[in-house]
Amino acid sequence: MRLLLSILTIFTLAFTTTVMAQDKVEITVESNDRMQFDTSEIKVEAGQTVVLTLKHVGKLPKAAMGHNWVLLTQGTDIQEFGSAASKFANNEYIPEGTDNVIVHTKLIGGGQETTIEFTAPEAGTYDFICSFPGHYGMMKGKFIVE
Repeated sequence: MRLLLSILTIFTLAFTTTVMAQDKVEITVESNDRMQFDTSEIKVEAGQTVVLTLKHVGKLPKAAMGHNWVLLTQGTDIQEFGSAASKFANNEYIPEGTDNVIVHTKLIGGGQETTIEFTAPEAGTYDFICSFPGHYGMMKGKFIVE
């Protein structure tokens, strides 16, 4: 009986550890001085804890070539959002009072990195962009939640 309980306990702990490991995903996105992210698609599971690190591997300063990572709500018009964002330099190019942003990193320059942690939204496909003026045309991708 003790052996059976021991085996059950070990199995339960192993299963719990496996499930817990799947509850959190770590993602690194690199940006550069050529206005590019190194990925255009990220896949996660609904409700999963996402730890996203944005690394700016370029050399230019934030004022000249700043980058952020902005996850937009479904249906947000990227052009309209990007145009509005360009007016908010004092808020790192995130429009104040907007309902279009799920989460975003801070704005960083060459050689810097920043990390955010958030819960993946409900299943669906979301856009992510860099909201620095003019960057959203090239620095964009799909955040797919399964």
